[in-house]
Amino acid sequence: MLADTAAAFMDAVSDSAATRVAMASEDGFDRAVFERLCQEMYWQGILVDENHGGLGLGFVELIIALEAMGERLHCSPLYSVCVASLALRQCASSDYRNQLLEQVCAGSIIALAHTNASIGWSGVGVDAVATANGWLLTGDARFVPFGHVAEHLLVAANTADGVALFAIPANEQGVTCMRAPTLDQTRAMANLSLDKVAVTDGQCLARNALPLLTSTTDAARILLTADQVGGARQCLAMSVDYVGERVQFGRTIASFQAIKHKAADMMVKAESARSLLYAAACIADEWLQGNASASQLQEAAAMVSACAGEAYFFCAGTGIQLHGGVGITEEYDIQLYFKRARSTEDYLGNPASQREVIAQQLLDGEV
Repeated sequence: MLADTAAAFMDAVSDSAATRVAMASEDGFDRAVFERLCQEMYWQGILVDENHGGLGLGFVELIIALEAMGERLHCSPLYSVCVASLALRQCASSDYRNQLLEQVCAGSIIALAHTNASIGWSGVGVDAVATANGWLLTGDARFVPFGHVAEHLLVAANTADGVALFAIPANEQGVTCMRAPTLDQTRAMANLSLDKVAVTDGQCLARNALPLLTSTTDAARILLTADQVGGARQCLAMSVDYVGERVQFGRTIASFQAIKHKAADMMVKAESARSLLYAAACIADEWLQGNASASQLQEAAAMVSACAGEAYFFCAGTGIQLHGGVGITEEYDIQLYFKRARSTEDYLGNPASQREVIAQQLLDGEV
């Protein structure tokens, strides 16, 4: 029922024309549509517990929604909000943390700024210095999804005792978060700069935040692969529709065996990734409930990320080949899927790096 509802909502609000208008806008998404998504679908509350106004559901339910969004290249900060929600869930209960979760359910946009990608996805580029009244934060974070429209930012920062997590209002003095040009026009990214931003002790949500950030990043990989799987399946559907209409040598090119082989290869990769996706989502739900370890979450995330990243890029690239020369032109949507496939393949770690994670776990005897 949720899958049918998600597909119907995406049909109503996110066709090709709507996606192109949204991605070209200053914000990178349609605020009115996002408000409808929050009010009518309430997907932003899926991972928030009922005590804070959420639905108290899990990864499987969220994956269903994100997969439908990926099929339509829907421009939305929902992914960013859900990743921030996951980080907040792992922080100790406090008035500030609880207020942020309630604001998420109310439709506020919160983004996690956890790394400076120039020094690796696990590197932190912000430093926090303790003062008599709290902390001063200085540094940069890159590739913050929809950070330029966020009302609050969750910022990872180096302290004398390790990595901590801070919550900062986006309009705080010294905070600059600007949209950055990227290959994928349908998913806005921003670069964050902090210049001696003063925060209180209450805004430090976690002092020893490295395990929290590691688990959140692994969980975020699983959420991202839902987008990849949805996109891969749509690339197949679009390509099959096109080759069924394109006529060459007096017959549709779909009737040629070579074309059928290409389509079959696309389907195998897309469906294999989808099977891994829902298996990983189930493990992530077990992790949320405390029945699976962080190591098991990392293994599941690495497996599906490596598989789905390659599957999406293969399906989008093959789709362009099946479209012929027109596939890469602006008029056809397949090139937008190709760009998202290429950008998401590297985001949070490329397939090769994820296979290394699994290999290291095997060598360490963790799996």
